[in-house]
Amino acid sequence: MEELKDKEYEGKSVDAGSQADYNECMVLRTENLVKKYGKRTVVNDVSINVKQGEIVGLLGPNGAGKTTSFYMTTGLIVPNEGHIFLNDEDITSYPVYKRAQKGIGYLAQEASVFRKMSVEDNIASVLELTNKSPEYQKEKLESLIAEFRLQKVRKNLGDQLSGGERRRTEIARCLAIDPKFIMLDEPFAGVDPIAVEDIQHIVWKLKDKNIGILITDHNVQETLSITDRAYLLFEGRILFQGTPEELAENKIVREKYLSNSFVLRKKDFQIQPERD
Repeated sequence: MEELKDKEYEGKSVDAGSQADYNECMVLRTENLVKKYGKRTVVNDVSINVKQGEIVGLLGPNGAGKTTSFYMTTGLIVPNEGHIFLNDEDITSYPVYKRAQKGIGYLAQEASVFRKMSVEDNIASVLELTNKSPEYQKEKLESLIAEFRLQKVRKNLGDQLSGGERRRTEIARCLAIDPKFIMLDEPFAGVDPIAVEDIQHIVWKLKDKNIGILITDHNVQETLSITDRAYLLFEGRILFQGTPEELAENKIVREKYLSNSFVLRKKDFQIQPERD
């Protein structure tokens, strides 16, 4: 296949705004990531970035390298080549817990709630790791329970929650560390359509909190409908990068990934009321 970095395959610049915008906030970025398994290169020269206050999608068909790229960014996989930076700090070798200490939260695809702990204890268990005062922890707990509408299930055990309730609990727990970035792995998997919209609304609210969000998900419509920018991986490389509208309009992207029948439906949760 011809070189994917050819001009024909490139979208617009990585930057969503001016360079000044990036200088005013934290940026999580990868540079030239490479991952090999034996003689097979599954990720080849992948560079992405996410700044605070924006939602970025990482998309691609099965086997494209998107999950491997995502896991290298979160710290679950170590790259063979390339680097991951938080602003100018090289965090390539940092494990997930150390990245969390730096303000990078991670929400796994698999259920991560403690199944035999209540919702409030799930959140409190993370708050206890912050070394904040007991008063602060209590106030933060009540704030998160209210914000994520968990009052009715706060005493329920993790294994008693619906898919949407579980996701809200996991995101609330992730916010207990006051992250600057959150990595969302398949956030729309295993939840019903109403819960998908709730999660989209929550992600939009995280953006309003100036949290940078990187999403990888097989649900393309649900992801592109709320992202500011997206990267499309194909055969281990970045095939295209740009706004959702630019991806949806690109002929090569439609032929290789979206299909010619794809219709983008953007959402704006700023004008929508919260669900009771």
